[in-house]
Amino acid sequence: MRDFCGDGLRAASLSSCTSMLAVSSAPPLQPRVLDEASLQRLHELDPQGSNRVVERVLRAFEASLQRLLPQSTQALQRGDHEAVRHVVHTLKSSSASVGALELSRCCSEIENRLRVHQVEGLAPMLSALNAEGQRVLAAVRDLLPP
Repeated sequence: MRDFCGDGLRAASLSSCTSMLAVSSAPPLQPRVLDEASLQRLHELDPQGSNRVVERVLRAFEASLQRLLPQSTQALQRGDHEAVRHVVHTLKSSSASVGALELSRCCSEIENRLRVHQVEGLAPMLSALNAEGQRVLAAVRDLLPP
């Protein structure tokens, strides 16, 4: 798509942007990967798009997610539960701010378990976190200009 929102995102308007938030290969009845209201709040910070706030936030989030997801897996492999907790804590807030609410929920669940030293079942939870992280990355990339 060659149209851009004022903030550099692909689509003719923010509503067009947010209507495309589900990963294109996902069935149409699946919930959206990114929450439209969260993206709208970001857009309201720079309504004309002159500072490209939404694009810059999404690019920073994309880079962070690419860096932190592997760190969580590596930390688990080392048995460093405190490092895993730190990674999911970091991702929890940033995910919520860009509308990746399911990713944020996964992070919160893992963080809460680790806070009380419940490490059983952590590997499948991190696997699910990584899978959701990949869905979110795809959705974010669909919104960004090339």
